[in-house]
Amino acid sequence: MFLESIATAVPPHHFTQPECLAALASTPAFAALKPRSRVMMEKILGSGASGIATRSFCLPEIAPVVGLDAQQLNETFEREAPRLAAAALGPALEKAGILAADLDALFICTCTGYLCPGVTSHVAELLGLRETAYLQDLVGLGCGAAIPMLRSAAGFLSLHPGAKVATVAVEVCSAAFFADDDPGVLISLCLFGDGAAAAVWSDVPGGDKWQAGHFTTVHRPEQREKIRFVNAGGKLRNQLDKAVPGLAAEAVGELWALRQGEPDRVLAHSGGRDVIDALEALLPHALDETRGVLRDHGNMSSPSVMFALERAVAAANGDRRWWLTAFGAGFAAHACEMWR
Repeated sequence: MFLESIATAVPPHHFTQPECLAALASTPAFAALKPRSRVMMEKILGSGASGIATRSFCLPEIAPVVGLDAQQLNETFEREAPRLAAAALGPALEKAGILAADLDALFICTCTGYLCPGVTSHVAELLGLRETAYLQDLVGLGCGAAIPMLRSAAGFLSLHPGAKVATVAVEVCSAAFFADDDPGVLISLCLFGDGAAAAVWSDVPGGDKWQAGHFTTVHRPEQREKIRFVNAGGKLRNQLDKAVPGLAAEAVGELWALRQGEPDRVLAHSGGRDVIDALEALLPHALDETRGVLRDHGNMSSPSVMFALERAVAAANGDRRWWLTAFGAGFAAHACEMWR
């Protein structure tokens, strides 16, 4: 499977971490928190220790989001996810020199909301895919979903020679914001942002195209409760355990041992500062692109690793091989290799 193009999109509303703190501190939800919870949020958002400078959201104001009910949050996802996905896919198609009507398949992954029919149906309508295009939504794979989505796209291409396929990872994390005194919930409120990443793929080699393959996965359901969404009165509430950085490093280390080549770069999901630190302690590579994505956008869940890939493509220089990894709910971790 060969990469034809990649593009990303974030909403137009950008906020620094101190701006997020000031907005949230004015809400009844913040006032209802225990003193130690307020101190923790002030430390994360106000000190710069999170490694995040700015985040982008589909909503023009931060404060109202923690007061929205489940219906309003669901409506936010239904409205914004297709728009954000289309905002990334449109430029990717333009870079690839094709029209939406030329696509034979569209794969979209998300975990921050639910639509039936899925986001693919809405994006197909927005951009004008033909009626016979294959649409596949991947839901429930959490932050690690982009790489299994690429694996599904590769399977489609192997069965349909000559096809043109698009993949989109899109998350409206602000539609899953929740506030209570659980530390994992509050950390999530301080780390996540909205974004989408789209790529166009073919089975046609040529030039200096990047090829993707050698997919690997590890799944540990006994660790499921460490990181997952739970239903809380109809809202999505992120359950995040302090053990996650160690779990991520352990699983990624297992996948690293299965690699088929020595990469010039490692591109990882930007789960958070502690996660990146744990990965860098394990891997013989600095995760520069991953840290840059975290700094500029926060943790966007599934699109994050594709944002890192876009940065690597723009600055590839003489690189010949990359190793990509992403991880999250399940507990699951995934990897693939790209080479040229």
